[in-house]
Amino acid sequence: MSFNMYIPTRTLFGAGQLNNLKDQVMPGKKAMIVISNGKSTRENGYLARVEEQLKIAGVETAVFDKVEPNPLKSTVMAGAAFSKENHCDFIVALGGGSCMDASKAIAIMATNPGDLWDYVQSGTGKRKVIENKPLPIVAVTTTAGTGSETDMGAVVTNEETQEKLAIKTPELFPVLAIVDPELMKSVPPKFTAFQGWDALSHSMEGYINNKSNLMSDMYAITAIENVSRYLARAVKDGNDIEARERVAFGNNLSGIVMCVGAISSQHSLEHAMSAYHQDLPHGAGLIMLSKAYFTHFIEKHVCDERFIRMAKAMGMEDAKEPMDFITMLTKLQEECGVADLKMSDYGIKPEEFETLARNAKDTNSGLFLVDRCELSIEDCIAIYKSSYK
Repeated sequence: MSFNMYIPTRTLFGAGQLNNLKDQVMPGKKAMIVISNGKSTRENGYLARVEEQLKIAGVETAVFDKVEPNPLKSTVMAGAAFSKENHCDFIVALGGGSCMDASKAIAIMATNPGDLWDYVQSGTGKRKVIENKPLPIVAVTTTAGTGSETDMGAVVTNEETQEKLAIKTPELFPVLAIVDPELMKSVPPKFTAFQGWDALSHSMEGYINNKSNLMSDMYAITAIENVSRYLARAVKDGNDIEARERVAFGNNLSGIVMCVGAISSQHSLEHAMSAYHQDLPHGAGLIMLSKAYFTHFIEKHVCDERFIRMAKAMGMEDAKEPMDFITMLTKLQEECGVADLKMSDYGIKPEEFETLARNAKDTNSGLFLVDRCELSIEDCIAIYKSSYK
């Protein structure tokens, strides 16, 4: 029943909300706008619109356009140097989860000495305390996947140690988030599915782990209902604004689930995969793992009623068995056109499974602690094997 809830971000949600950015109180006078190293933010006009909104608000800007999918520590350090060189006093994260995660990490290193890994609290991180307050962050999300506009965490890959780890502090909550589904209409179908599955996974994991509580349950079930019932529509027609809004809403709630509850070891297993395979989209990895991962816990009968409740939330009103949830999971993957994703297409090989399992357990051990039953190295390897195509 107990929960601890602190989410200080002001969120403007809904179609057209980007137009209201100019009217908000800004946390500084010069913004570092962080975007991806791709073309879409510029080509779709999102960067120009944000720059214009900030100009009207009296804010100068400098653009950092180096962020890759699964952002790297080296990119974060380059971004921090850019921020200092341009005398920026806050950051505008414009893009998807990678841009927001990179922005949060840059915000730390723009005001603190040393290396980002000095402040990471797991794996090979040096577990130092963040000395100086990070730069304030305004998040303008163009995707619906990570919920990073809502939470206080940043996930970054250290390419030197092949660790993909989170760094968390309440000071990383964005001061303002703009969640405008109109900015998501340009996301291609495949990536709409990948991102939506990440949002769904946050709430599915949050609902079945041992940190679930009255508050996280409320957010998680509502998120599952909205994402699972509207994601296929958004995949099939990117201009379906109702579907985009519903998935974005579910994503926003899934971010809150991570603040008031927790995600579980499925994320550890995927982080190991994309730590070694930089080109693997996080959501794609979660899709590959999902059926085997959740089936493992169903077979352990750790929370049968919760799997039944999730199946009902996904649209099977007469669900009676925990495996009905896997039926609905499979149906959604098929409707989104992602049921046949293959690990082998991203260069993942069976002989890596023990290495991945040990990486997951060693670097992200905390997420395994919230599972309702312990996953051994052998269990992790079995899940990878069952998921392999």
